[in-house]
Amino acid sequence: MTDRHPLLTAKNITVKYRRGRQQFTALDNVSITIPEASTVGLVGESGSGKSTLAKAILGLAPIASGRVELLGQDITSLTGRRRRELGRTMQAVFQDPNTSLNPSFSIRRSLTEPLRAQNMLDQVDVAARVDEVLTAVGMEPDAANRRPRQFSGGQRQRISIARALITNPKIVVCDEAVSALDLSVQAQVLNLLNDLQLKHRLSYLFISHDMSVVKHICHEVTVLYRGEIKESGPAQAVTTAPQDPYTKALLLAAPIADPRRQRERQRPVIPEASVEPVEDTGRPEPLTPRSNTPSA
Repeated sequence: MTDRHPLLTAKNITVKYRRGRQQFTALDNVSITIPEASTVGLVGESGSGKSTLAKAILGLAPIASGRVELLGQDITSLTGRRRRELGRTMQAVFQDPNTSLNPSFSIRRSLTEPLRAQNMLDQVDVAARVDEVLTAVGMEPDAANRRPRQFSGGQRQRISIARALITNPKIVVCDEAVSALDLSVQAQVLNLLNDLQLKHRLSYLFISHDMSVVKHICHEVTVLYRGEIKESGPAQAVTTAPQDPYTKALLLAAPIADPRRQRERQRPVIPEASVEPVEDTGRPEPLTPRSNTPSA
């Protein structure tokens, strides 16, 4: 993926918070690059700093040192109108669509909020654009007239993805975007994200604690532990032949269907294995739903 032009770069990001009189370092000199039309995974357990990096990139967390560049422009210190204008290029999908979507708004109003925030209502055919993004995420256009409570969790997350797409961004930050969904619905949403990437040349910063999910959707993976990078590289290499013990532990924590094999994988002693190098094909493999749960 290194031959692709960098779309977003976070360089040596350090984020610190205060806890009473003490200062806590949430991120320590973390760097990550997201090429165009690529998915970069950020993986680690709760408290590792994944969401803090996402917030720093989105301008929602204070950066003590380092810089964030989008399309070659330093956006680290942008505020007010200039920060809001980044919504045309960068959007986000968060973990819980129940809190992301205003329950009192129709889906149409929720989808058009980003257009209103970017002063784009007069620049596009709003009704046609709403129909277009709903169709793109596998929803019927008449869903625009309904409320969030009338949809399943998977459908609400599809609507959240539609809202992120409505401004035609180049990059979408997905912060645990599938972790609240059933396994089969996760697979459907991940395949949707892959399809949208192919069609629109989107880039994703994909944040997750689940290595099995990251393995299937990401081109590159960065592993965080307590605010520091432990390992990074092509997704197939990191998830098949990890070099760091923490990465190995994350892989062993990923659930599999066979309880006996799961117990064997999670034994305290991890033997060193000889693994042949894995060729990076550059494309994630589609997921197959793992149960008969109704479609998202």
